[in-house]
Amino acid sequence: MSLVGKKAPVFNAPAVINGEEIVESFSLEQYIGKKEVMFFFYPKDFTFVCPTEILAFQEKLGEFEKRGVAVVGVSCDTEETHLAWLMTAKENGGIEGVKYPLVADSTKTIASNFGVLAGDWNYNEEGELSFEGAPVAFRGTFFIDKDGVVRHETINDLPLGRNIDEMIRIVDAWHHVQEHGEVCPANWEEGKDAMQATRDGVASYLASH
Repeated sequence: MSLVGKKAPVFNAPAVINGEEIVESFSLEQYIGKKEVMFFFYPKDFTFVCPTEILAFQEKLGEFEKRGVAVVGVSCDTEETHLAWLMTAKENGGIEGVKYPLVADSTKTIASNFGVLAGDWNYNEEGELSFEGAPVAFRGTFFIDKDGVVRHETINDLPLGRNIDEMIRIVDAWHHVQEHGEVCPANWEEGKDAMQATRDGVASYLASH
C-alpha cells in the first residue's frame, strides 16, 4: 500500500547525527512544522552501491538545505555499525564526511511500517519461524511535507541506485505547486512552464508546446 497522501509512520530509534554522535531516541517528529524531509532507506552498511548514494546525498545536502529540506537516511544496521562506517575513510569504502542523520532500524520495524522491508518472518512447513527474503530494506525514498504527510515515494530493488537530482526536482515541483497553485507536467524542471489544473489551462499549455 502506498503511503502517498498519508501521515508518515511514527518511530523513535537510535541514530548517528553529525557523523559522530549516537543519540538513543531520534524521530522525524522534530521536523513537523519546521522542515520537509527526504527520508531514504538503503540496504546495508559496508556495501557497494549504498555508499555511492549516501555520499551523493551529502554532496547535494546544501541544495536540499537551501530548500528547507532535511535529509535523513536509515538502514537495518545498528547505530554502532553506522558510526564505524562513518568513521571509515572513503578510500577504504567508508562514508566519512556525511553529516546528516543515519537512523538504526535494527528491529526492522521502521522498514516494515514504511513497506520497504525486502522479506518477512513466516512459519515453514515444520512450524519453525524463519525469515523469507532479504532482512534488509529496499531503496525506498519518501518526501515528507511539514505536516508529516508523504507527498512522494519511490522504491527501488536492491541493485538499482537512485538519481539524487530527481529527488531535488521533486522538491522543486512540490514547492512550485504550493506557491503558484499550478500542476507540473511530465519532465517539468524549475524555470519551465507549469499549467493550471483546468481544461483551459491544459489546452493552453499543450498549444504552446
